[in-house]
Amino acid sequence: MTGAGFILAINLFMAGLFAASFGIIVLYDKRRQAARWFALGYAVGMSTILFEFVIATLDASTFMSLAAFGSFLVALAILNVGIARNYSVPVPWVAMSIIIPIALVVCAFTLEMPRQSFVRMLAYQSPYFIMQAMAAGLVAQARTRKPLDNLLLVLLAASALQFLSKPFLFGAFGGAGETPDLYITTSYAMFSQSMGTVFAMAIALMLLVILVRDVLFDADERSQTDSLSGLLNRGGFEVHAEKMLHDADRHGMPVSLVIADLDHFKSINDNFGHSAGDIVIVSFSTFLRSTMEPHHLAGRVGGEEFAVLLTGANLVSARLFAENARSAFGALSIEGLPPVKRVTASIGVAERGTGETIRELMGRADEALYIAKRSGRDCVKIAPRPGRRWNDEHGTAVSLG
Repeated sequence: MTGAGFILAINLFMAGLFAASFGIIVLYDKRRQAARWFALGYAVGMSTILFEFVIATLDASTFMSLAAFGSFLVALAILNVGIARNYSVPVPWVAMSIIIPIALVVCAFTLEMPRQSFVRMLAYQSPYFIMQAMAAGLVAQARTRKPLDNLLLVLLAASALQFLSKPFLFGAFGGAGETPDLYITTSYAMFSQSMGTVFAMAIALMLLVILVRDVLFDADERSQTDSLSGLLNRGGFEVHAEKMLHDADRHGMPVSLVIADLDHFKSINDNFGHSAGDIVIVSFSTFLRSTMEPHHLAGRVGGEEFAVLLTGANLVSARLFAENARSAFGALSIEGLPPVKRVTASIGVAERGTGETIRELMGRADEALYIAKRSGRDCVKIAPRPGRRWNDEHGTAVSLG
């Protein structure tokens, strides 16, 4: 076996390995549409390598040459679909559907040209360059990119350029052989296949790492999310809240916490069923999202208990937020309950003291909440700063004694 033939064999094995790897991700998480397309793309890429083996050993016809050319172009297009799906950008269906047939027609005509022709090689490699450059453009369109995504962008751009460089370099390697079956024996084939292998493996590995990163991130998010409300659960809320407190310290911003507990929630379950109780939870969660600013944080921290961390809010503005939320939600009619039935909430509010942890802050807000519950419910109570006495000034805070 020639050196180029050995590289082709490696390419076939690696393409199969990556197709299987992306397939495994699909089995683990069926929502990963990108992984499906990547698996299909590398599977189609395997057919390109098989066509090149057939050309070198059995059949060097124009049809087989077009099949090898077209299958690789289609494989690149399929990968583009996967990249677009992964980064939630529009799939360039129209552009790709125009490029592929035109490239096949041009390739069919240029195959009759001398194999050492620069024009022939340029016409052959340019569609690959366009497809790979398109992939880089799709990553560039992503709304947010992390370091790995930027590295993928660089790899795709470099891969596109290596396709474009081949017409300018193949002469330096002695050409592509006098006939298609001799291609695999040339130094240019060794160079071209080696470069293709390096970029194909690097891109595949990067795509695989990015997918695994996203799968792990989503798994972590799901472990921190309450499945019913869609808000963070208590553990997730505390983790994210500590990070927000750290950021608030760095910027010298005030932080306040609002904790709300739905009144008489057990009676809703007892009188109207647990499905109605679930609807109330979802309704309150949806309501909280509609009242929050993007820099706020909300979580379901108990059965019918919710917390909202307000960065940049002092006690006065936090109390105003709580009062508005209490009165607005109490006026809502909720699906599944009688039209006259209203659900109210008792709320405790606390402003963070210097160096106070989220658990300490939650503890003080909880104390204010319990006082609100004992004071007749459907009201807001605020906690004094750490170390100060609880009192009943203007009905906002109540003595614990």
